[in-house]
Amino acid sequence: MPYDVVYESEVRKFISQNPLSFLRVTRAEAEFAEGSTPSHDEIFSRAKANLDDFIARGIYATDGQGAIYVYRLSSGGHSQTGVVACCSLDEYASGDIRKHENVRPDKVADRLGHLLAVEAQTGLIFLACRNTETLRKLIAQAVTKSPIYDFECSDEIRHCVWRITDTAPWIDAFKEVPTLYIADGHHRAESALQARDTLRKQNPNGTDRSAYDTVVAGVFPAEDLRILPYNRVVKDLHGFTEDEFLARVAENFVVTDTTEKEPQNHGEICMYMSGKWRHLQFAVNYFRQPDPIESLDVSILQNYILDPLLGIKDARTDNRIGFVGGARGTAELERIVDEKIAVAAFSLYPTTMNDLFAVSDMGEIMPPKSTWFEPKLKDGLLVHMI
Repeated sequence: MPYDVVYESEVRKFISQNPLSFLRVTRAEAEFAEGSTPSHDEIFSRAKANLDDFIARGIYATDGQGAIYVYRLSSGGHSQTGVVACCSLDEYASGDIRKHENVRPDKVADRLGHLLAVEAQTGLIFLACRNTETLRKLIAQAVTKSPIYDFECSDEIRHCVWRITDTAPWIDAFKEVPTLYIADGHHRAESALQARDTLRKQNPNGTDRSAYDTVVAGVFPAEDLRILPYNRVVKDLHGFTEDEFLARVAENFVVTDTTEKEPQNHGEICMYMSGKWRHLQFAVNYFRQPDPIESLDVSILQNYILDPLLGIKDARTDNRIGFVGGARGTAELERIVDEKIAVAAFSLYPTTMNDLFAVSDMGEIMPPKSTWFEPKLKDGLLVHMI
């Protein structure tokens, strides 16, 4: 699983249950004594040793021939099939691989240190593209053959991988795709770029830079992808009583009691508070057509409730707000409120791929925690050594 979607409390449990878990490489801090404070260098050194051990024991095999991989994830009736290949970091730097999210320098620095120490890109950047008929046909043809991997994990996600050594048709196919979009993995992409720059400086006269001039990514047609909502919980009502807060919310929303826990349309929010769900229907008439960012449901929540009523100006840094990926469901929202970890929860309508494309094409940044893609690409399945 991706290193950054696992609660810290879960990492030790997973590693103890499975000594071959790739979390030993991506989250090696869990191998140190609980309560200890190992340095970053100690953690990264352990991660490198663990990866080297996996390679020495034959758990990983080096592919000596140029290849790309077709990768399918299936879960609960949903299936998405894409291509795993190394993509140009020059194209990321130039904006041909477009982003929609700001990165946190501390998270980039952490991934950069890990990447340079381990000498490997250990997780896939998750990219989306607009599909083409050529790409559709190549994928359809590839999956008729026997996969090299076919397994189902405990989370009931099935992973299938096909190895393709005749790469020329695929390279030609992607010439028809002018732009790629980061769906998930902004920090990995930025750290890969900084690693490239660092290694270029260390090797100014080097001739073979291909390994670190690229970043390994899974590229999936947008029509296959599923975005789940990225829900919010808040710890307090900023001095309001519950009745006062509801009255203020009603200034911009039609508020009704409901049994629904997930909004069915754009402009709707379901709110859970004091054991009761309420439906909020946005009721503001714009004087002008809002831009793609303003019209996002996460923006509506931020601009009309979180900021003006609850005083949460920056959702990235305010510790009064928490985020719950849609995969954990509304039951998790109820649990957090019922256990008084938070006072209210907001269940949102998911952002769409068209929303993401529109914001990215504008060169703009989406509000924090706007998208939750599910299923997640698996860390450690395909690793790019640099």
